[in-house]
Amino acid sequence: MRPVLVYTLVLLLSACSGPLNDPYPAGEQGREILYAAFGERPKHLDPARSYSSNEVAFTGQIYEPPLQYHYLKRPYELIPLTALEVPQPRYLDAAGRPLPDAAPVARIAESVYEIRLRPGILYQPHAAFDGKRELTAEDYVYQIKRLAHPALHSPIYGLMTGYIVGLADLGNALTEAAKRQEGWLDLRRFPLRGAEVVDRYTYRIHIQGKYPQFVYWLAMPFFAPIPWEVDRHYSQPGMAEDNQSLDVWPVGTGPFMMTVHEPKRQIRLVRNPNFRGEPYPAEGEPGDREAGLLADAGRAMPFIDEAVYSQESETIPYWNKFLQGWYDASGISSDSFDQAVRIGAGGEAELTEEMRAKGIALKTSVSASSFYTGFNMLDPVVGGLGERQRKLRQALAIAMDMEEYIAIFANGRGIAAQGPLPPGLFGYREGEAGVNPLVYDWIDGRPRRKPIEEARRLLAEAGWPGGRDAVSGRPLVLNFDTAARGPDDKARLDWLRKQFRKLDIELVIRGTDYNRFQDKMRQGTAQIFEWGWNADYPDPENFLFLLYGPNRKVGSGGENAANYQNPEFDRLFVEMKDMANGPARQAVIDRMVAILRDDSPWLFGFHPKGYTLHHAWLYNVKPNLMANNELKYRRVDPAARAAARAQWNRPGWAGPVLALLVLVLALLPAWRAWRRNQEATAA
Repeated sequence: MRPVLVYTLVLLLSACSGPLNDPYPAGEQGREILYAAFGERPKHLDPARSYSSNEVAFTGQIYEPPLQYHYLKRPYELIPLTALEVPQPRYLDAAGRPLPDAAPVARIAESVYEIRLRPGILYQPHAAFDGKRELTAEDYVYQIKRLAHPALHSPIYGLMTGYIVGLADLGNALTEAAKRQEGWLDLRRFPLRGAEVVDRYTYRIHIQGKYPQFVYWLAMPFFAPIPWEVDRHYSQPGMAEDNQSLDVWPVGTGPFMMTVHEPKRQIRLVRNPNFRGEPYPAEGEPGDREAGLLADAGRAMPFIDEAVYSQESETIPYWNKFLQGWYDASGISSDSFDQAVRIGAGGEAELTEEMRAKGIALKTSVSASSFYTGFNMLDPVVGGLGERQRKLRQALAIAMDMEEYIAIFANGRGIAAQGPLPPGLFGYREGEAGVNPLVYDWIDGRPRRKPIEEARRLLAEAGWPGGRDAVSGRPLVLNFDTAARGPDDKARLDWLRKQFRKLDIELVIRGTDYNRFQDKMRQGTAQIFEWGWNADYPDPENFLFLLYGPNRKVGSGGENAANYQNPEFDRLFVEMKDMANGPARQAVIDRMVAILRDDSPWLFGFHPKGYTLHHAWLYNVKPNLMANNELKYRRVDPAARAAARAQWNRPGWAGPVLALLVLVLALLPAWRAWRRNQEATAA
């Protein structure tokens, strides 16, 4: 019995060296590691395929397109990343002759962007390379060609065929080549006039006509480099079966590289040993210096050695671990809002006393985002542009009380959307001019949702009086596809059913994981769905293209998830996208928004207000709605974090001591019996 007691005592005492509930290895204490979490595993980390916010959290730290956004300046400003400067387009006419910058759009046949790269940039170590591998212009051209690869189904391929010269022809050629050849297609053998290598560090992109927004795409992972060696490496036989691909193991020149990818447990990014270093910005906007955001000006980034992302499928465990100091930053779920934030008399958000006592800081921002409920316009019941289907959608738009939703599930952190454009983007209208007249009345200086009787009238005119078919009498049953399926989502989905029941419509919830949900959207098998969009770049075209017909998801693989197609809207989109901001462009946008309100391919949801918390030991935190490579700017103070964790996770010794005493008392009779037996044997 003595060894048992001694071993138990040693276990209890050894726990004194750190918090008993520390979820991380002891060897990580004191290291400059950032701790975060992820919910749904990233499905695509290949830059030709990835287009979701949960994926760009990783791809943005690993891949480097030629441009990036200034981390601190507002309005958002494009600056070089691997390029020497932000390229300015040269315009050519149909005969290839140069045109002045002020040339009419109708005369511009091509816009040519020439990108010059910084020499000496190296990729992370990887098995595909024989030694160190330098970044070259050919790598960027190779990736542009990958957008047309038939096996990749790039979500921007359909859109980019309308811009990059020859991309559609390349897609056709690759499709035919894939039929004749198994295995790796060496894209170097396939020319693309729209992307040409000039020299080792220079390449050109040819754009059809004038597309001023294209320069924003050069700050996105779609236009990051992929070396041909990496493409060949992952195309070897057996690689896919062994889960070896760019979708799982990205390869880039960025400040971090992925070393652990266990989707149901943990993802780790570590400092790229070949990264060249990059200076922290030396200027920002007014107030940044006072906020400490320029304290690291000029220092080489990245500041942290590693970022550890743990899988958290539910918000409450994530929140509790943040309060214990195991995560460095956190959003605020509806369940935790009152614990973290209180709304002052003037409507401003303030931290609660509990949060301030922990030194937690709050950052807020109006997101350039839009969450919406969409209709599959290919569906025979809710889709199409006929009067019956349009009035059904309009009725549902009135019934869906987004003000109530924001109050209940977002704690007031958002504004009801009147159209697809969020605040802060050109084309968004404030006040009465911006209200959707099909859903709201303007009363006493504010919008007021139309009464439910108006929705019932529209439903009857659509041929569904009382929620039943006017001819057959059958009830109207609609299906709602969502990636939400956990216990945190039950109340919200019950609320959604309630909105449809206002019109005596039964709503069937079809929940699945996000990856399966994406598959259903791509195949067009959903009927009604919910989704959202975060701005890729600060231009209205980036939201209006979500409803542009040629960009539909089914058939084109684009981001028009509703598969909406209205010829007049599409015509206006083509006219609007090349215009400079001004009254003429605003007038075109107003007409486009009016068409969308009437057709109602979306139930316009809300534009969220972002609330982010972070601990005092995490520095250089400033919301940037455009940049996706923010990890390199972050800095942590490991000593301050360790001290706070020790204070917040002090073990309660009363329980263990009591357990030890109970164990001793329980074992004492056995020990006495053993002693008597030993003494009797000796006698």
